[in-house]
Amino acid sequence: MSHEKTREPQERAVERRERILDAAFTTFAENGYRETAIDAIAQRSSTSKGGVYFHFATKEAIFRELMRTTADKLVEKVERSVAAESDPIAQADIAIRTVLETFAGHRRMARLLFVDAFGAGRIFHAQVAELHVRFSALITGYLDRAVVDGTIDPLDTRIAGEAWFGALNEIVDRWLMADPPTQLLDAYPTLRTLLLRSVGVADARIREIAATLRPR
Repeated sequence: MSHEKTREPQERAVERRERILDAAFTTFAENGYRETAIDAIAQRSSTSKGGVYFHFATKEAIFRELMRTTADKLVEKVERSVAAESDPIAQADIAIRTVLETFAGHRRMARLLFVDAFGAGRIFHAQVAELHVRFSALITGYLDRAVVDGTIDPLDTRIAGEAWFGALNEIVDRWLMADPPTQLLDAYPTLRTLLLRSVGVADARIREIAATLRPR
């Protein structure tokens, strides 16, 4: 059998899988994990129920994959955003701001990672914790480099990274629960000052970062 003949079914399978994930993302965001049925995902993705089960054995498997791919995309976006900046403190600032900017423009994404995953039950709590560790580790890496560069004094950067992400998590949670919704980015100037001061960045440097790294 020629390569072309075998390639086309594979491409169709990949396309259908992505269509299922897109439909599931929207359906989970609208209805929550518990109230979403495989039938609804199949209907929204223009796929048979059997077609959904061909790619994902359970609703839980779909949700886990969505959490993983959504986090992957967010991490990739953060890494692209900081690539042009060499100062590790500025990188940390850009990373936090990028997450907030992304969630501000994609409320459903934020709800999936911060609310729906916890509401889905204990089976997802460990995975949510892994996501938090992953994002905390990003911040820890920037702070580690800042210590090596002498930009900040030595400190437990792992604890600092966890504290930074915890503060971010709280801000996003409150934004998601607000009715009517507030402007998420309005919280960032104060959050930036608190976070940078917490690791010993001088106020003059904070003002400099705020002036040069304006929201995009």
